[in-house]
Amino acid sequence: MIWQQFANGLAIGSVYALIALGLTMVYGVLRILHIAHAGVYALGAYVGLFVFRFIPNFWLALAITMVASSFAGVILQRYLYAPLLALPRIVPLIASIGLFIALEEIFRLIAGPYIIAFPADPGLGSIEWGIVRITNNQFLVFLVTFSLLTILWFVMSRTKLGLAMKATSQDLEIASVMGINTERIIATNFLIGSALAGAAGVLVGVYFNSVYPTMGSIPAYKALAIIVLGGLGSIPGTVLGGLLIGLGETLLLGLINIPFPRDALAFIIMIIILMFRPYGLLGKE
Repeated sequence: MIWQQFANGLAIGSVYALIALGLTMVYGVLRILHIAHAGVYALGAYVGLFVFRFIPNFWLALAITMVASSFAGVILQRYLYAPLLALPRIVPLIASIGLFIALEEIFRLIAGPYIIAFPADPGLGSIEWGIVRITNNQFLVFLVTFSLLTILWFVMSRTKLGLAMKATSQDLEIASVMGINTERIIATNFLIGSALAGAAGVLVGVYFNSVYPTMGSIPAYKALAIIVLGGLGSIPGTVLGGLLIGLGETLLLGLINIPFPRDALAFIIMIIILMFRPYGLLGKE
């Protein structure tokens, strides 16, 4: 039972990490909370669902979703955040919250207020390892998440683009003076983060076989808890925080059955960790 719950928690935590990565990448560069990122996540779920209905190929639907989500992220950066960067940081935050609410209403008007099934079968099959059974959907989550995180790690640590992104996140003005095209780097940040969010939306839609307009509401604040827990702006910390939240929720509810709502546990875990690590697990002062 313990190992099965551990596998379940890793699957949920992997999705949490994908959702929160875009948020922490944007914060690392612009120092703003991109709440509308949760709207991009829900958009990805709907795009993947509608593409799969027309072309019943899960992998093609996933690829098209990531492209569409990345395009949406660049549009948000150019037309929502770029004109507001000279203003106090509370202004883009309020604009982001307003856009997220508007996106939920748009999804409701276009697709209806009801839950829509997403019965995609990636064809991976299940795996039984001793007493632990990895279902088809869990195997999908592990495969896609590991692949995307590996690509992200390679880009961030082995390419000039990754070096430029790190320099821009450390000091935007100095990076610009040293010849880095910071506007392009910011757009790339939104592009990559939004693509990951779109992929997470598809994974969640398939994992729970449901897509609905407000599916981004809980991830909107749970991702905030994850990036604070991992350390604001830290990509490895965000991955670690997402896995820790997923495992904590699953193990505490599945084994101990503590009397707290599932979605409140993320903040409880965050508070406990911050009592001993005020800057997060991998954050810096």
